[in-house]
Amino acid sequence: MKELIEGAGKLGIELNARQVKKFELYYRELIEWNRKINLTAITDYSSVQVKHFLDSLTITLALPEEGAERPDCSIVDIGTGAGFPGLPLKILFPQPRLVLIESTTKKITFLHRIIRKLELENIEVLNSRAEEVAHLPLYREQFTLVLSRAVASLPTLVELTLPFCQIGGRFVAQKKGELGREIDEAEKAIATLGGKLDQIKKIELDEFNDVRYLVIIDKIYPTPSKYPRRPGVPRRRPM
Repeated sequence: MKELIEGAGKLGIELNARQVKKFELYYRELIEWNRKINLTAITDYSSVQVKHFLDSLTITLALPEEGAERPDCSIVDIGTGAGFPGLPLKILFPQPRLVLIESTTKKITFLHRIIRKLELENIEVLNSRAEEVAHLPLYREQFTLVLSRAVASLPTLVELTLPFCQIGGRFVAQKKGELGREIDEAEKAIATLGGKLDQIKKIELDEFNDVRYLVIIDKIYPTPSKYPRRPGVPRRRPM
């Protein structure tokens, strides 16, 4: 895990031996399960360390000053796939409540398996659509940190995520490439759903051979109850 350890160090993170062992186990399980179900196209040892594990840990650059270890911190990862970025953050910060939302049943099976293998606690896995879960009182506006990685364009993503975010919390989207047009197109959705764009943070790490950003949106007032719209509509007809 040399690439992960060195990259994490540049983020100000010193991984201990127990955490490194968990990441090693995560890699082995990911590769084994990927032979049976399609979890990732990235499979070589070095690339998984950088493009999955380290990429997930860059979320720490968007955390409030007190970090994710504050007693009331809760995290939801929407469209988590094979657990990114939620599970790497859980390895780093074991205390916060974590909810993983994934609509593909085969990936849910892997998530349950890897959570048991890594002996991670206080995690809930939901096999559902964000458009449905966001209307349930147990999850609506209940999270201090809402995450999503490689799920949809920003106008769609905002509708799927901001309803989960509590007032004073934040949504962090991991994005790559040119963002100008996407940000402009998302302005209406951000305002309508109760958010305010805080900053677009460029990831400055040599480990990445492409341009990556964290789009950080603060939740400043409640999301109108009619959002998100029914499943599929936010993607077909972005706001």
